[in-house]
Amino acid sequence: MQLRTLLLDATPLRTSPTFRRLWVGQTLSGFGGQMTLVAVMFQLWQTTKSTTWTGAAGLAQAVPLIALGLFAGSLVDRVDRRRFYLLTTSGQTACSLVLALQGFLGHLPAAGILAVVAVQACFTAGGGPASRTFIPRLLPKHQIAAGLALRRIAFQGAMLAGPALGGLIAGGLGVGGCYLFDALTFAAALHGAFGLPPMRPGDDPARPGLRGVLDGLAFLVRTPVIRGALLTDLAVTVLSMPVSLFPLINAERFGDDPRTLGLFLTAIAVGGVTASLLSGTFTRLPRPGLVMLAGSAAWGAALVLFGLSPGPWTGLACLVVAGAADTVSVVSRGAVVQAHTPSELLGRVGAAEQIVGQAGPEIGNMRAGLVADAASGTAAVVSGGLLCLGGVVVVAVATPHLRRPSAVAA
Repeated sequence: MQLRTLLLDATPLRTSPTFRRLWVGQTLSGFGGQMTLVAVMFQLWQTTKSTTWTGAAGLAQAVPLIALGLFAGSLVDRVDRRRFYLLTTSGQTACSLVLALQGFLGHLPAAGILAVVAVQACFTAGGGPASRTFIPRLLPKHQIAAGLALRRIAFQGAMLAGPALGGLIAGGLGVGGCYLFDALTFAAALHGAFGLPPMRPGDDPARPGLRGVLDGLAFLVRTPVIRGALLTDLAVTVLSMPVSLFPLINAERFGDDPRTLGLFLTAIAVGGVTASLLSGTFTRLPRPGLVMLAGSAAWGAALVLFGLSPGPWTGLACLVVAGAADTVSVVSRGAVVQAHTPSELLGRVGAAEQIVGQAGPEIGNMRAGLVADAASGTAAVVSGGLLCLGGVVVVAVATPHLRRPSAVAA
Protein backbone atom coordinates (compact mmCIF):
# COMPACT_ATOMS: atom_id res chain seq x y z
CA MET A 1 0.00 0.00 0.00
CA GLN A 2 1.38 3.39 -0.96
CA LEU A 3 2.10 5.86 1.83
CA ARG A 4 -0.06 8.57 0.28
CA THR A 5 -3.15 6.36 0.62
CA LEU A 6 -2.59 6.21 4.38
CA LEU A 7 -2.07 9.91 5.02
CA LEU A 8 -4.58 12.73 5.30
CA ASP A 9 -6.16 13.26 1.88
CA ALA A 10 -5.52 16.90 0.98
CA THR A 11 -7.16 16.59 -2.45
CA PRO A 12 -10.02 18.99 -1.54
CA LEU A 13 -7.47 21.72 -0.74
CA ARG A 14 -5.78 21.25 -4.11
CA THR A 15 -8.84 20.89 -6.32
CA SER A 16 -11.22 23.44 -4.76
CA PRO A 17 -9.84 26.95 -4.20
CA THR A 18 -13.18 27.94 -2.63
CA PHE A 19 -12.99 25.14 -0.09
CA ARG A 20 -9.33 25.93 0.57
CA ARG A 21 -10.01 29.57 1.39
CA LEU A 22 -12.98 28.64 3.58
CA TRP A 23 -10.93 25.99 5.40
CA VAL A 24 -8.04 28.37 6.09
CA GLY A 25 -10.39 31.02 7.45
CA GLN A 26 -12.29 28.60 9.67
CA THR A 27 -9.05 27.03 10.91
CA LEU A 28 -7.69 30.39 12.02
CA SER A 29 -11.03 31.22 13.61
CA GLY A 30 -10.89 27.93 15.53
CA PHE A 31 -7.59 28.96 17.09
CA GLY A 32 -9.07 32.32 18.06
CA GLY A 33 -12.09 30.62 19.62
CA GLN A 34 -9.91 28.42 21.83
CA MET A 35 -7.93 31.46 22.93
CA THR A 36 -11.13 33.29 23.85
CA LEU A 37 -12.27 30.27 25.86
CA VAL A 38 -9.10 30.51 27.95
CA ALA A 39 -9.42 34.29 28.29
CA VAL A 40 -13.05 34.11 29.45
CA MET A 41 -12.23 31.47 32.06
CA PHE A 42 -9.20 33.43 33.26
CA GLN A 43 -11.08 36.74 33.45
CA LEU A 44 -14.01 35.21 35.30
CA TRP A 45 -11.66 33.59 37.81
CA GLN A 46 -9.71 36.80 38.33
CA THR A 47 -12.96 38.71 38.81
CA THR A 48 -14.81 36.32 41.11
CA LYS A 49 -12.38 33.64 42.41
CA SER A 50 -15.39 31.32 42.06
CA THR A 51 -15.57 28.00 40.20
CA THR A 52 -19.33 28.51 39.96
CA TRP A 53 -18.77 31.49 37.67
CA THR A 54 -16.12 29.73 35.61
CA GLY A 55 -18.45 26.75 35.23
CA ALA A 56 -21.22 29.10 34.14
CA ALA A 57 -19.14 30.03 31.07
CA GLY A 58 -19.84 26.62 29.53
CA LEU A 59 -23.51 26.97 30.40
CA ALA A 60 -23.67 30.40 28.74
CA GLN A 61 -22.41 28.81 25.53
CA ALA A 62 -24.44 25.60 25.64
CA VAL A 63 -27.90 26.92 26.54
CA PRO A 64 -28.36 29.17 23.45
CA LEU A 65 -27.13 26.39 21.17
CA ILE A 66 -29.63 23.93 22.63
CA ALA A 67 -32.53 26.40 22.86
CA LEU A 68 -32.12 27.98 19.42
CA GLY A 69 -30.34 25.25 17.46
CA LEU A 70 -33.28 23.52 15.77
CA PHE A 71 -35.03 26.80 14.93
CA ALA A 72 -31.78 28.20 13.55
CA GLY A 73 -31.31 25.04 11.50
CA SER A 74 -34.80 25.43 10.08
CA LEU A 75 -34.01 29.03 9.14
CA VAL A 76 -30.78 27.87 7.45
CA ASP A 77 -32.96 25.62 5.28
CA ARG A 78 -35.07 28.58 4.14
CA VAL A 79 -32.53 31.26 3.22
CA ASP A 80 -29.30 31.72 1.29
CA ARG A 81 -26.86 29.86 3.54
CA ARG A 82 -23.85 31.88 2.43
CA ARG A 83 -25.52 35.17 3.34
CA PHE A 84 -26.79 33.76 6.64
CA TYR A 85 -23.30 32.50 7.54
CA LEU A 86 -21.81 35.90 6.75
CA LEU A 87 -24.41 37.56 8.99
CA THR A 88 -23.87 35.23 11.93
CA THR A 89 -20.07 35.37 11.63
CA SER A 90 -20.26 39.17 11.60
CA GLY A 91 -22.27 38.99 14.81
CA GLN A 92 -19.64 36.75 16.42
CA THR A 93 -16.95 39.19 15.32
CA ALA A 94 -18.81 42.09 16.92
CA CYS A 95 -19.09 40.18 20.21
CA SER A 96 -15.33 39.50 20.18
CA LEU A 97 -14.68 43.18 19.61
CA VAL A 98 -16.90 44.07 22.58
CA LEU A 99 -14.94 41.63 24.73
CA ALA A 100 -11.67 43.11 23.47
CA LEU A 101 -12.77 46.66 24.27
CA GLN A 102 -13.80 45.79 27.80
CA GLY A 103 -10.57 43.85 28.23
CA PHE A 104 -8.43 46.86 27.27
CA LEU A 105 -10.53 49.74 28.59
CA GLY A 106 -12.12 48.37 31.74
CA HIS A 107 -13.43 44.98 32.68
CA LEU A 108 -17.12 44.16 32.70
CA PRO A 109 -18.56 42.43 35.76
CA ALA A 110 -18.82 38.65 35.53
CA ALA A 111 -22.49 38.75 34.57
CA GLY A 112 -21.71 41.16 31.72
CA ILE A 113 -19.00 38.86 30.35
CA LEU A 114 -21.37 35.91 30.41
CA ALA A 115 -24.04 37.97 28.68
CA VAL A 116 -21.69 38.76 25.78
CA VAL A 117 -20.63 35.10 25.61
CA ALA A 118 -24.30 34.06 25.49
CA VAL A 119 -25.08 36.52 22.69
CA GLN A 120 -22.10 35.22 20.73
CA ALA A 121 -23.40 31.67 21.25
CA CYS A 122 -26.73 32.75 19.75
CA PHE A 123 -24.92 33.65 16.54
CA THR A 124 -23.01 30.36 16.74
CA ALA A 125 -26.32 28.49 16.95
CA GLY A 126 -27.05 29.70 13.42
CA GLY A 127 -23.57 29.84 11.94
CA GLY A 128 -22.69 26.28 12.95
CA PRO A 129 -25.51 24.54 11.03
CA ALA A 130 -24.95 26.85 8.06
CA SER A 131 -21.26 25.96 7.82
CA ARG A 132 -22.10 22.24 7.92
CA THR A 133 -24.00 22.61 4.63
CA PHE A 134 -21.01 23.90 2.66
CA ILE A 135 -18.91 20.78 2.10
CA PRO A 136 -21.54 18.85 0.07
CA ARG A 137 -21.92 21.90 -2.19
CA LEU A 138 -18.20 22.54 -2.65
CA LEU A 139 -16.83 19.01 -3.04
CA PRO A 140 -17.80 15.95 -5.09
CA LYS A 141 -19.30 13.11 -3.09
CA HIS A 142 -16.16 10.99 -3.12
CA GLN A 143 -14.21 13.85 -1.45
CA ILE A 144 -16.71 14.63 1.34
CA ALA A 145 -15.03 12.32 3.89
CA ALA A 146 -11.64 13.87 3.09
CA GLY A 147 -13.09 17.35 3.55
CA LEU A 148 -14.54 16.36 6.91
CA ALA A 149 -11.17 14.92 7.95
CA LEU A 150 -9.50 18.22 7.07
CA ARG A 151 -12.02 20.07 9.23
CA ARG A 152 -11.39 17.62 12.04
CA ILE A 153 -7.62 18.06 12.05
CA ALA A 154 -8.11 21.83 12.10
CA PHE A 155 -10.35 21.43 15.16
CA GLN A 156 -7.88 19.10 16.88
CA GLY A 157 -4.98 21.42 16.11
CA ALA A 158 -6.84 24.34 17.64
CA MET A 159 -7.66 22.25 20.72
CA LEU A 160 -4.03 21.24 21.06
CA ALA A 161 -2.31 24.60 20.59
CA GLY A 162 -4.99 27.27 21.01
CA PRO A 163 -5.30 27.19 24.83
CA ALA A 164 -1.52 27.32 25.29
CA LEU A 165 -1.23 30.26 22.90
CA GLY A 166 -4.13 31.97 24.63
CA GLY A 167 -2.41 31.59 27.99
CA LEU A 168 0.77 33.15 26.65
CA ILE A 169 -1.04 36.12 25.12
CA ALA A 170 -3.19 36.64 28.23
CA GLY A 171 -0.04 36.66 30.32
CA GLY A 172 1.66 39.19 28.05
CA LEU A 173 -1.05 41.46 26.58
CA GLY A 174 -3.89 40.65 28.94
CA VAL A 175 -7.26 39.11 28.10
CA GLY A 176 -7.98 41.97 25.69
CA GLY A 177 -5.20 40.68 23.46
CA CYS A 178 -6.83 37.24 23.24
CA TYR A 179 -10.22 38.70 22.40
CA LEU A 180 -8.72 40.99 19.76
CA PHE A 181 -6.88 38.07 18.16
CA ASP A 182 -10.18 36.18 18.04
CA ALA A 183 -11.87 39.10 16.30
CA LEU A 184 -9.09 39.22 13.70
CA THR A 185 -9.42 35.50 13.02
CA PHE A 186 -13.15 35.98 12.44
CA ALA A 187 -12.10 38.40 9.71
CA ALA A 188 -10.25 35.49 8.09
CA ALA A 189 -13.40 33.37 8.33
CA LEU A 190 -15.41 36.14 6.68
CA HIS A 191 -12.82 36.40 3.91
CA GLY A 192 -13.19 32.68 3.25
CA ALA A 193 -16.98 32.88 3.20
CA PHE A 194 -17.07 35.82 0.77
CA GLY A 195 -15.71 33.50 -1.92
CA LEU A 196 -18.61 31.06 -1.59
CA PRO A 197 -21.24 30.89 -4.32
CA PRO A 198 -24.88 31.62 -3.45
CA MET A 199 -26.29 28.64 -1.58
CA ARG A 200 -30.04 28.43 -1.69
CA PRO A 201 -31.49 25.42 0.17
CA GLY A 202 -33.11 23.93 -2.94
CA ASP A 203 -36.55 23.59 -4.46
CA ASP A 204 -38.24 22.63 -1.18
CA PRO A 205 -37.23 25.14 1.52
CA ALA A 206 -38.23 24.59 5.12
CA ARG A 207 -41.63 25.69 6.33
CA PRO A 208 -41.47 28.64 8.75
CA GLY A 209 -41.43 28.35 12.51
CA LEU A 210 -42.23 25.22 14.46
CA ARG A 211 -43.53 23.38 11.40
CA GLY A 212 -40.09 23.44 9.81
CA VAL A 213 -38.50 22.18 13.02
CA LEU A 214 -41.00 19.31 13.26
CA ASP A 215 -40.33 18.39 9.62
CA GLY A 216 -36.63 18.10 10.45
CA LEU A 217 -37.31 15.98 13.53
CA ALA A 218 -39.60 13.73 11.50
CA PHE A 219 -36.80 13.18 8.99
CA LEU A 220 -34.40 12.22 11.78
CA VAL A 221 -36.89 9.73 13.22
CA ARG A 222 -37.86 8.05 9.96
CA THR A 223 -34.34 7.76 8.50
CA PRO A 224 -32.62 4.81 10.22
CA VAL A 225 -29.09 5.65 9.06
CA ILE A 226 -29.22 9.25 10.35
CA ARG A 227 -30.95 8.18 13.54
CA GLY A 228 -28.36 5.46 14.11
CA ALA A 229 -25.49 7.87 13.51
CA LEU A 230 -26.78 10.37 16.09
CA LEU A 231 -27.55 7.62 18.61
CA THR A 232 -24.00 6.35 18.23
CA ASP A 233 -22.74 9.85 19.01
CA LEU A 234 -24.90 9.91 22.14
CA ALA A 235 -23.47 6.53 23.20
CA VAL A 236 -19.96 7.97 22.94
CA THR A 237 -20.77 11.17 24.81
CA VAL A 238 -23.68 10.72 27.22
CA LEU A 239 -22.76 7.19 28.31
CA SER A 240 -18.98 7.44 28.53
CA MET A 241 -17.55 10.98 28.55
CA PRO A 242 -14.68 10.90 31.12
CA VAL A 243 -13.40 14.50 31.25
CA SER A 244 -14.98 15.41 34.60
CA LEU A 245 -13.09 12.50 36.16
CA PHE A 246 -9.64 13.67 35.15
CA PRO A 247 -8.93 15.69 38.34
CA LEU A 248 -9.86 12.69 40.49
CA ILE A 249 -7.81 10.24 38.42
CA ASN A 250 -4.91 12.71 38.36
CA ALA A 251 -5.00 12.74 42.17
CA GLU A 252 -5.09 8.94 42.32
CA ARG A 253 -2.37 8.25 39.75
CA PHE A 254 -0.13 11.34 39.72
CA GLY A 255 -0.39 12.48 43.33
CA ASP A 256 -2.63 15.45 42.44
CA ASP A 257 0.23 17.16 40.61
CA PRO A 258 -1.29 20.15 38.69
CA ARG A 259 1.43 19.83 36.05
CA THR A 260 0.04 16.46 34.94
CA LEU A 261 -3.66 17.35 34.86
CA GLY A 262 -3.44 18.81 31.36
CA LEU A 263 -1.84 15.61 30.06
CA PHE A 264 -5.19 13.83 29.97
CA LEU A 265 -6.80 16.17 27.44
CA THR A 266 -3.50 16.49 25.60
CA ALA A 267 -3.34 12.70 25.21
CA ILE A 268 -6.81 12.65 23.64
CA ALA A 269 -5.85 15.50 21.31
CA VAL A 270 -2.60 13.78 20.30
CA GLY A 271 -4.56 10.67 19.36
CA GLY A 272 -7.04 12.77 17.40
CA VAL A 273 -4.36 14.63 15.44
CA THR A 274 -2.55 11.37 14.67
CA ALA A 275 -5.74 9.76 13.38
CA SER A 276 -6.46 12.84 11.26
CA LEU A 277 -2.98 12.74 9.73
CA LEU A 278 -3.53 9.07 8.87
CA SER A 279 -7.17 9.53 7.89
CA GLY A 280 -6.54 8.14 4.41
CA THR A 281 -6.67 4.72 6.09
CA PHE A 282 -10.41 5.07 6.73
CA THR A 283 -11.85 7.91 4.61
CA ARG A 284 -11.29 5.84 1.46
CA LEU A 285 -13.08 2.76 2.81
CA PRO A 286 -16.44 1.91 1.19
CA ARG A 287 -18.43 1.47 4.43
CA PRO A 288 -18.25 4.65 6.56
CA GLY A 289 -21.16 3.45 8.70
CA LEU A 290 -19.26 0.35 9.73
CA VAL A 291 -16.11 2.42 10.29
CA MET A 292 -18.14 4.77 12.54
CA LEU A 293 -19.42 1.85 14.61
CA ALA A 294 -15.92 0.38 14.90
CA GLY A 295 -14.43 3.73 15.95
CA SER A 296 -17.13 4.27 18.57
CA ALA A 297 -16.62 0.76 19.95
CA ALA A 298 -12.85 1.34 20.06
CA TRP A 299 -13.47 4.53 22.08
CA GLY A 300 -15.46 2.56 24.66
CA ALA A 301 -12.91 -0.25 24.81
CA ALA A 302 -10.03 2.22 25.24
CA LEU A 303 -11.84 3.85 28.17
CA VAL A 304 -12.35 0.46 29.83
CA LEU A 305 -8.61 -0.19 29.52
CA PHE A 306 -7.89 3.33 30.79
CA GLY A 307 -9.97 2.67 33.89
CA LEU A 308 -8.31 -0.70 34.53
CA SER A 309 -4.79 0.43 33.64
CA PRO A 310 -2.33 -0.33 36.46
CA GLY A 311 0.07 2.53 35.71
CA PRO A 312 -0.42 6.24 35.00
CA TRP A 313 1.48 6.30 31.71
CA THR A 314 -0.22 3.24 30.28
CA GLY A 315 -3.48 4.99 31.15
CA LEU A 316 -2.44 8.03 29.12
CA ALA A 317 -1.54 5.71 26.23
CA CYS A 318 -5.11 4.37 26.36
CA LEU A 319 -6.41 7.94 26.12
CA VAL A 320 -4.28 8.46 22.99
CA VAL A 321 -6.04 5.44 21.47
CA ALA A 322 -9.40 6.82 22.61
CA GLY A 323 -8.68 10.17 20.94
CA ALA A 324 -7.77 8.44 17.68
CA ALA A 325 -10.92 6.31 17.81
CA ASP A 326 -13.06 9.38 18.45
CA THR A 327 -11.70 11.11 15.36
CA VAL A 328 -12.37 8.01 13.24
CA SER A 329 -15.93 7.93 14.56
CA VAL A 330 -16.60 11.66 14.11
CA VAL A 331 -15.29 11.86 10.53
CA SER A 332 -17.08 8.69 9.43
CA ARG A 333 -20.31 9.77 11.10
CA GLY A 334 -20.16 13.08 9.26
CA ALA A 335 -19.70 11.26 5.96
CA VAL A 336 -22.75 9.08 6.66
CA VAL A 337 -24.92 12.04 7.65
CA GLN A 338 -23.87 14.14 4.65
CA ALA A 339 -24.46 11.24 2.26
CA HIS A 340 -28.02 10.57 3.44
CA THR A 341 -29.33 14.09 4.06
CA PRO A 342 -31.08 15.96 1.23
CA SER A 343 -29.77 19.45 0.56
CA GLU A 344 -32.96 21.10 1.79
CA LEU A 345 -32.57 19.43 5.22
CA LEU A 346 -28.84 19.93 5.81
CA GLY A 347 -29.36 22.92 8.12
CA ARG A 348 -31.76 21.13 10.45
CA VAL A 349 -29.71 17.94 10.55
CA GLY A 350 -26.55 20.00 11.13
CA ALA A 351 -28.29 21.75 14.02
CA ALA A 352 -29.20 18.38 15.55
CA GLU A 353 -25.56 17.28 15.23
CA GLN A 354 -24.44 20.49 16.91
CA ILE A 355 -26.87 20.05 19.80
CA VAL A 356 -25.80 16.44 20.34
CA GLY A 357 -22.16 17.52 20.20
CA GLN A 358 -22.71 20.27 22.78
CA ALA A 359 -25.21 18.72 25.19
CA GLY A 360 -24.01 15.12 25.03
CA PRO A 361 -20.57 15.70 26.60
CA GLU A 362 -22.03 17.90 29.34
CA ILE A 363 -24.58 15.23 30.32
CA GLY A 364 -21.91 12.53 30.04
CA ASN A 365 -19.57 14.40 32.37
CA MET A 366 -22.41 14.81 34.86
CA ARG A 367 -23.14 11.05 34.70
CA ALA A 368 -19.48 10.24 35.29
CA GLY A 369 -19.27 12.60 38.25
CA LEU A 370 -22.37 11.15 39.90
CA VAL A 371 -21.13 7.57 39.49
CA ALA A 372 -17.69 8.52 40.83
CA ASP A 373 -19.25 10.15 43.90
CA ALA A 374 -21.37 7.04 44.52
CA ALA A 375 -18.63 4.49 43.81
CA SER A 376 -15.18 5.43 42.49
CA GLY A 377 -13.40 7.02 39.55
CA THR A 378 -12.44 3.62 38.20
CA ALA A 379 -16.03 2.41 38.37
CA ALA A 380 -17.23 5.52 36.54
CA VAL A 381 -14.72 5.16 33.71
CA VAL A 382 -15.11 1.40 33.26
CA SER A 383 -18.90 1.47 33.46
CA GLY A 384 -18.99 4.30 30.93
CA GLY A 385 -16.82 2.40 28.49
CA LEU A 386 -18.95 -0.74 28.86
CA LEU A 387 -22.17 1.25 28.42
CA CYS A 388 -20.73 2.79 25.27
CA LEU A 389 -19.86 -0.65 23.89
CA GLY A 390 -23.35 -1.89 24.68
CA GLY A 391 -24.97 1.13 23.06
CA VAL A 392 -22.91 0.72 19.89
CA VAL A 393 -23.85 -2.96 19.67
CA VAL A 394 -27.55 -2.10 20.04
CA VAL A 395 -27.34 0.53 17.29
CA ALA A 396 -25.42 -1.85 15.01
CA VAL A 397 -27.99 -4.61 15.45
CA ALA A 398 -30.98 -2.27 15.12
CA THR A 399 -29.58 -0.46 12.07
CA PRO A 400 -28.13 -3.08 9.68
CA HIS A 401 -28.02 -0.52 6.87
CA LEU A 402 -25.14 1.21 8.66
CA ARG A 403 -22.99 -1.89 8.10
CA ARG A 404 -23.62 -2.05 4.38
CA PRO A 405 -21.83 -0.35 1.47
CA SER A 406 -25.08 1.55 0.79
CA ALA A 407 -24.19 3.79 3.76
CA VAL A 408 -21.54 5.49 1.64
CA ALA A 409 -21.72 8.62 -0.45
CA ALA A 410 -21.41 6.97 -3.82
